[in-house]
Amino acid sequence: MNRTRIKICGITREEDLRAAVALGADALGFVFYPKSPRYLAPEQFAALGALVPPYVSSVALFVNASLEEVRAVTDAAPVALLQFHGDETMEECARIAAAVKRPFVRAYRVKPDTTPFELLECELAYRAASPWFSSLLLDTHVDAYGGAGKVFDWSVIPKELAPRVVLSGGLSVQNAIEAVARVRPWAVDISSGVEAAKGIKDARKIAGFIAAVRVADTTADATIESQTHETDSGSSPGSHPGSTS
Repeated sequence: MNRTRIKICGITREEDLRAAVALGADALGFVFYPKSPRYLAPEQFAALGALVPPYVSSVALFVNASLEEVRAVTDAAPVALLQFHGDETMEECARIAAAVKRPFVRAYRVKPDTTPFELLECELAYRAASPWFSSLLLDTHVDAYGGAGKVFDWSVIPKELAPRVVLSGGLSVQNAIEAVARVRPWAVDISSGVEAAKGIKDARKIAGFIAAVRVADTTADATIESQTHETDSGSSPGSHPGSTS
């Protein structure tokens, strides 16, 4: 099965961390942007980060942070991946990632007039700029830096790029199956869609979201298998229209 990876972002409490892990999250996101209601100080992250089990990734989200601020977080507890979600330049992302020796994801805030070519061009530029670049995270363009719960037009994502991106922006239990089935991203990232209140997760919503993603994975795999079978059958001797035996 082509399993879509799942990140639960904005973890602020031990009980939410444990619930997300128990329910099958692949990654947990911790926000280090002081203006966010999901903000954690490095010393808070030190306590939570120590609870993350092996093979579950800790992702540190920053908005226009300095190298010193990023280093304070990576020194506090294990961090597998950086997520730059502000107005950082490509050069700043590359420099900070290289300095702390962590791969990074770059958030791309998709506007109504964003084109598929722009997304492909951006990914190509980041890959050329830094060996630490991992992926684009596609989010909805809003005045705030993420967490607004708004969906963008998924059709703008090129099919050749989709298997490498992290899909975010307005995901929920209600639209997870459609999102994953249509886009087929490498991973999905959700925060406000699984919350009871800002910064407080709802375990039932997390369970429902993860279950929906798995349904989409299974459905998509079944469709691919069916199409492959039809293609194989259609290419067998004597199966083409007008052929004779």
